[in-house]
Amino acid sequence: MNLNLTIKKIDTDVEIVLIKKKKIKENKEVLKNLNFKGNDEECVLLPGLKKLYVGCENSDHDSIRIAVATAVKKLNTTQFKSAYIKVKSNLNAYIDGFELGNYTFTKYKSKQDEIIEKNIYMEVEKIDTNIQKEFEESVSICNSVNMVRDFVNTPPEDFYPAIMANHAVNIAKENNLECKILDEDYLIENNMGSMLAVGRASRHRSKLIHLTYKPSGKVKATAKIVLIGKGLTYDSGGLSLKPADFMVSMKSDKSGGCAVLGIMNTISSLNLPIEVHGIVGAVENMIGGDAYKPDDVLTARNGKTIEVKNTDAEGRLVLADCLCYAQDEIDNIDYMLDFATLTGACVVGVGQYTSGIMGNNHSLMSKIVKSASKSGELATTLPFNRYLKKTLKSEIADISNIASTRYGGAITAGMFLDNFVKDKNKDKWVHIDIAGPAFVESAWGYNPHGASGAGVRLAIEFMKNI
Repeated sequence: MNLNLTIKKIDTDVEIVLIKKKKIKENKEVLKNLNFKGNDEECVLLPGLKKLYVGCENSDHDSIRIAVATAVKKLNTTQFKSAYIKVKSNLNAYIDGFELGNYTFTKYKSKQDEIIEKNIYMEVEKIDTNIQKEFEESVSICNSVNMVRDFVNTPPEDFYPAIMANHAVNIAKENNLECKILDEDYLIENNMGSMLAVGRASRHRSKLIHLTYKPSGKVKATAKIVLIGKGLTYDSGGLSLKPADFMVSMKSDKSGGCAVLGIMNTISSLNLPIEVHGIVGAVENMIGGDAYKPDDVLTARNGKTIEVKNTDAEGRLVLADCLCYAQDEIDNIDYMLDFATLTGACVVGVGQYTSGIMGNNHSLMSKIVKSASKSGELATTLPFNRYLKKTLKSEIADISNIASTRYGGAITAGMFLDNFVKDKNKDKWVHIDIAGPAFVESAWGYNPHGASGAGVRLAIEFMKNI
C-alpha cells in the first residue's frame, strides 16, 4: 500500500467516506435501503457511485483508526487500485488505520492470493514541514509495528535466539545503532545463572542483545532510557510442561523482546535528543536431560538466590539477569522500562486487550498509561502491596520464582522483578506486562489475528514526551 499526501481531491477508483456520529449527509435513501446505519466497523461499497462508506461513531483517534482499517479490509476484497479520502485532522490516526489495518501474515500459505497494490491519496489542508514530519514519523512507527508482528508471528523453528540476534544486527546497520551480541560464554563469565538456566536444555544457545541509540552530531542527550524485553523465542514451560493447548501460540512469548527491537528500529528516524538502550534476553525454554528443574536454586547476576518452584515462570528469570546487566553496564539511567508477556494472570485480571503497568513510582506509571492511551494502546496500573510481597518468600533461598498463592499472579511477578532493581533506580523503573494484547487469536479493531506489535507505540509516545 502506497500512502500519498495531496492538497486537492484526486480522481480515484473509489472515495472513502467516514460517517461520523452516524450523520449521513449524502445518498441517504440508498444507504437506508442497504440498512447502513453508520455503526463502528460497518461499511458499504457503492461501486457505481465510486463511494465506500464507513461507520465512525466518534471522532477520537482510535475510532478513526478502526474505521479506516475497516475500509482497508473492504478495499482489499476489490480490484480497485486507488482510493481517496479527505483528512481534516488527526492525520496520524488515518495513517495508523491504513498501515496497521492492511497487515496480513501469509508467508506460510502454499497458495498466495494475488496482491493488488493500492495507492491511497489523503487530502490535507496544506503540506508543510510539520505535516510532512507527522506523515513520515507515523509511517515509520507503523512499519516497525508491522515488523514486530512479523517477528512474533514467525514459528519457533524459523525464529530462535540466533535469528533474533541477526535481526538486531540488521536493525543496527540500517539505523546506525551500536550493537552487542553476547552469548552463553558471557552469561557464564558474569554469573548470569538465572537467564542461563532457562535456555540450558535448548539446542539453540541463548543470546543477550544490546542495541544503543545516541543523538547524532552535536545534539546532547537530555535523558537516558533503557528498554528491556523478554525474548522467549519459544516456551514449552520446561519440566513444568504446559498442557498441549496452552503450548499453542507460545511463539508469542518473544513479544516483549520483539517490541524492543521494533522501538529501536524507529528511534533514529525520530531524531529525539535522548539516549536509548534496547536490551533483549533471547532464550528458548525447552525440556531435556540438561533442563533446569523445580527445586533448583539459581544465582542471578546481582548475587540473589532464587528457588525454582515452577520452570514455566521463566520469563522473570531471564528479565532478572537482564535488569542486572542493564544497571551494571549503563550509568545514570533516567527511565527503565521492561516489556514482557509475563503472566496469564494479567490477562485474567484486565482482559486480553490491555497491558498491566507496575512499579514503585505512581506518577511515572500514570504517564505510561497516558502514553498508551494517546498512542492507541490500552493499559492500566496494577499496584504493588506489602502482603503479596510476603508470598514470594523462600525458606532456602532469597526468593521464590513464583508466589505461594495463585491470586495476584501478575503483581507478584512484577514484585519478583523489583528484587533485581537497584534502590537508586526503584522510582525510574516500570514493568509492562503485555501478555494480553501482544497476541490475540482473533482480529480486533485494526489488529489482525495473532501479533499486534503491542508496546511499540506506547514506548515511542512516552519517549516523545520526555
